[in-house]
Parts: sequence; structure tokens; C-alpha cells
Amino acid sequence: MRKGKGKRKRKWKVGREKIASERIEILLNLADKSALKGNIEEANNYVKKARDIGMKCKVKIPSSLKRKFCKFCYSYLLPGKTSKVRINSKNKRVVIKCLSCGREMYFPYIREIKKKRKECH
Repeated sequence: MRKGKGKRKRKWKVGREKIASERIEILLNLADKSALKGNIEEANNYVKKARDIGMKCKVKIPSSLKRKFCKFCYSYLLPGKTSKVRINSKNKRVVIKCLSCGREMYFPYIREIKKKRKECH
């Protein structure tokens, strides 16, 4: 077993992950633009391509970008057109309902509440 071969592989892998994460970000930004223009199907295609790249290169999609598409049917979420956004003050979380599949996703917003308290005092 040669020692040098593994190092070359790791360097290549790091470069590949960086390129993949940049490409994912670009595709999801394109999905934003096309959804705002009214092309929801095109936005869904961009999301699918971004997910495929992420899975193939084993790269995680950042949480800020993950909230832009449904976890279940992977359709782009545009508030008012493809999703409903509600705030549940009792449980301190944001509820996003996908209008394509009908599933709900929950995201906490406790950090925002704590930040407001610090600003007030």
C-alpha cells in the first residue's frame, strides 16, 4: 500500500466539495430568481439539481438554503404561492406548510426572541 496516493485523493476531494457547495449555492439562487419571475417548475428543477450535486459529492446544504425547499417533496417554497408560513407563538416556532404535498415543517425562532429582549433592555 502506497502512502502518497491517499493524500492526493484527499486534496482532490476537498477541492471537489468546495466546488460542489459553490454550485449548490448558485443553483438555489437561480431557483430564487426563477420562482420570483413565476417559473415554479424551473425553480423545482434547480432544487433537484442542487440536491443531486449535494448527494453525489456528499456535501451538506446550509440550513439557510435548506429552508427554501420542502424536505418531503423537494419543491421550491415561495410564501403565498407554494407554501403557507405561520408563527406558532405557543411553541415558539415557525410553521411552513408546503402546498404541493401538504406536509408541515417546523423551525424554532427562540434566538430571535432572545435577541429582541436584549435590545429592549
